[in-house]
Amino acid sequence: MATKPTPYGELSGFTFKELASNSKMDGGFMTEYNELQSPLGNLVPQYEAEDMGRRSVKPVCFYKDGSLKSLPLQSQTMLETPAGPMPAELVTFYRSGAVKRIFPLDGKLSGFWSWENEFKLAVKSTLATPSGPITAKIIAAQFYESGSLKSITLWPGQSIILNTPLGSFSARIGVAFYENGSVRSFEPLKKIELPTPIGTITAYDNEPNGIHGDINSVQFGEDGSITALSTVDYAIAAYTDGDAAPLLLRPGVKNNVCGDERKVSVPMRIRFEGTVVTVEGKTPQSFDSAGIRMEVQKNTAPASDPVYSCS
Repeated sequence: MATKPTPYGELSGFTFKELASNSKMDGGFMTEYNELQSPLGNLVPQYEAEDMGRRSVKPVCFYKDGSLKSLPLQSQTMLETPAGPMPAELVTFYRSGAVKRIFPLDGKLSGFWSWENEFKLAVKSTLATPSGPITAKIIAAQFYESGSLKSITLWPGQSIILNTPLGSFSARIGVAFYENGSVRSFEPLKKIELPTPIGTITAYDNEPNGIHGDINSVQFGEDGSITALSTVDYAIAAYTDGDAAPLLLRPGVKNNVCGDERKVSVPMRIRFEGTVVTVEGKTPQSFDSAGIRMEVQKNTAPASDPVYSCS
């Protein structure tokens, strides 16, 4: 156990740990009360676990130049962020000292502490976003080094109204922004019809990753043009050989986790780049819509959404 001098004040009771110190950063655990004079004000690093949801103490981490990288807080603290006040239990920083991510809760999930337990502790925050104010229970907010809001990740079951280049839609899981404030991506709460370079397609991902809101299924370019979406309801017919039968690309089907008697739709991921249309998958297929005829068709073999309870 030792003291550690930092640009934010000296830390006493600091114990270096091999797993928290490597070629890119230094890290260690606190064993007593300290205050760090951080870019967000005086903050108390976590030095003991207060309850079942935070059984383990996480390390305070620094970049090799001594600047703060990751700071778990002893107790939830209200912080002033570029998007407005947010409660925080964990904060990460850029090397410059600018805020990178804020996590209102930082519990440890286990057989004794589920995400539902953590969700009950979550409180709603109102953030100023480039698309207007939003109020929801938030898992994390990410910022660009300039301070602009980069993305918001929502708790399961939470939704917001988002103003996009194509209109206002209900969004779940998360939303991401370009640094100039335009919408980069979002996850639709329900099926929505969107105009694309090859026709109107119903966009919806019935099984989104749900991990974070940094990358979502509906994506836009900085100019507001749609660049990607997922669909379970539509297929694409590509007439690659004149008037011959088209190549038909459509959403897949798989067995549900509870048994093969129930079939589940696998979303088809489509990307647009200029006149090039790419259907992603194990073997992506790209077509130039300026050179061949492409049609959007209703999927004739739809399946169900996933079901995770087998009772």
